[in-house]
Amino acid sequence: MFRPAGCTAVRQAFGSGAAAKIGQGSQSEGRTRTVALQQTVEKTVAQTVSGLGYDLVEIERSAGGLLRVTIDLPWAGPVAEGVEEAFVTVEDCEKVTRQLQYTLEVEGVDYQRLEVSSPGIDRPLRHDRDFERFVGEVIDIVLKAPMGQAAAGQVSANRKKFRGTLERVEAADGSHGWQIVWSDEPTPAKPGQKISKKRAPATLQALGFTLDELREARLAPIVDFKGRKPKSGAATPQ
Repeated sequence: MFRPAGCTAVRQAFGSGAAAKIGQGSQSEGRTRTVALQQTVEKTVAQTVSGLGYDLVEIERSAGGLLRVTIDLPWAGPVAEGVEEAFVTVEDCEKVTRQLQYTLEVEGVDYQRLEVSSPGIDRPLRHDRDFERFVGEVIDIVLKAPMGQAAAGQVSANRKKFRGTLERVEAADGSHGWQIVWSDEPTPAKPGQKISKKRAPATLQALGFTLDELREARLAPIVDFKGRKPKSGAATPQ
């Protein structure tokens, strides 16, 4: 699926100074306050974004007081053939930015700069509906723990990172799971060297997983200059 470069709205702001107080007293008190502040930020942002009719994709707090919020349009299922999928616009980002500025000030959240943007080509996948939405796409996943004995000699036991095509797997009891399918194609010994066409194609491999086993999952940042390609076997939301 082709996703546009996206939009970003940035605003300077000065909060109540709550963050400047963190760190006074014991280290444990400082950690407790930091966690409480982070929970307040996440709750406030999530409620504001959803209240305006958008999905919250990600919240990041960076050095220098930057608060970065990524939003997306709610997914209503696969689009009909010939219908263009809607994406977040600059106006959407501006709308969320204005409301967040007001709400964060009321809640006393300290930040120096607010940035609201649409997802990039490496959009994170966090919820079950995200995986439903991007069935058939190439994704990157990082497991919380190495493969270990489950590798069964097929891949390195220490391997945690994988890239493959996301597939939905239906179970006999009606439930569903997820897997990625990939093949470890041989790489040329030298840059520009071609792989012989007589070489047998690499064997397809599959890795099933649950969302609890993932440390991170994102769309693979692959740019397709040929434009949008139709999906085969797109998932239907339950």
